[in-house]
Amino acid sequence: METKISSKFIAELIGTFGLVLFGCGAAAIAGADTLAETSGLGLLGISFAFGLSVVVFAYAIGGISGCHINPAVTIGVLAAGRISTKDALVYIAAQIIGGILGAFVLKTILSGQINGFEAGEWAFGSNGWGEGYQNEYSMTAAFIVETILTAIFLFIILATTSKVGNGTMAGLAIGFTLVLIHLVAIPVTGTSVNPARSLGPAIFAGGQALSQVWLFFVAPIMGAVIGSVLWRITHTDKTDD
Repeated sequence: METKISSKFIAELIGTFGLVLFGCGAAAIAGADTLAETSGLGLLGISFAFGLSVVVFAYAIGGISGCHINPAVTIGVLAAGRISTKDALVYIAAQIIGGILGAFVLKTILSGQINGFEAGEWAFGSNGWGEGYQNEYSMTAAFIVETILTAIFLFIILATTSKVGNGTMAGLAIGFTLVLIHLVAIPVTGTSVNPARSLGPAIFAGGQALSQVWLFFVAPIMGAVIGSVLWRITHTDKTDD
């Protein structure tokens, strides 16, 4: 029996909400202020927070919506011909709303500190680049890392969820891929590979986070299409029937 589109919408909203709350929350609440500090979760802990979020939601809502929880993933799956345009638009709307709601709840929690909370530039786990952000990489480096890592991410998603992939282990493979991606990209951009994950925090952080958010739409979407093309080249129609 086909799942109702409203159920898919709610599932994608909940999943993206959880990804932003857990992942960005780990960075903003439990993570160290800088990667050089030894307190807090640090690079490895934050990477696992994002990766494990994908794992748990893959098994929670994967059977309902496929657990895209990422507009770039949805666009990549659309480019691969594995979702309709109508469903893709519904998914993206749900993901954007879920990401904003997740960031709003995170902001509300942080604002509840008794001694007060002052949101600086790139607050709430926002993505960015340049002077003052993480290790101060250039816009070019940020664009390259977001594009290439999203392409790899989409290739692995499409490959592991195809008929020739191991569907029962796909959630783990995809989640651990996201952990690896974060280990590389956090020092560069804070790691996006997901426009909804970037937009929510940027809206509430404002400033440079919001002015730079365009890159975290363009690069992941470009990477997603590249990943889809790579998957089509290596997985022929005959193989995937």
